[in-house]
Amino acid sequence: MGASFSACKSDPVGALPLQSNPSLGDLPESCAALILGYLDPPEICKLAKLNRAFRGASWADFIWESKLPSNYQTIVRKVFGDGLENLGKRDVYTRLCQPNSFDDGTKTVWLDKNTGSVCLSISSKGLAITGIDDRRYWNHIQTEESRLLMNVQVLRRVSLLEFSQILQRCVSSANMVV
Repeated sequence: MGASFSACKSDPVGALPLQSNPSLGDLPESCAALILGYLDPPEICKLAKLNRAFRGASWADFIWESKLPSNYQTIVRKVFGDGLENLGKRDVYTRLCQPNSFDDGTKTVWLDKNTGSVCLSISSKGLAITGIDDRRYWNHIQTEESRLLMNVQVLRRVSLLEFSQILQRCVSSANMVV
């Protein structure tokens, strides 16, 4: 009730209410949304805490769609299936910024919160490496330090030729997923 009166001042005579100086809260939400479109996601979230206009504008889908990678729909389908169809783009961005496992937990994908870049972590079980089950070349060690909560593969011995082939397969597998 008092909010409408706080924006008005009275002239000395008291006959006419005078409008106070314009403030950031007077900015139309559409203008605030255009401003937010030029900012990085952490800056958008900080400004959303500033006032009601920026908070409302920070939910605009066109702002968050520009922050998502161009292939985000493919990533969403791969990780979540059809589970995120009804969510706004801000919620999709938030979900994708968290580590999301797929392919039976052998791969994890997430977005960097500052740049929106896609990050991918692949366990050794998620790669197609020839001879990975051959105990002459690999040791499988259980560890709790693994990000993917799986075994860590330790390479015991390998020739230079085999090692370059393994690296080529790792790079090609990573490129195919994302």
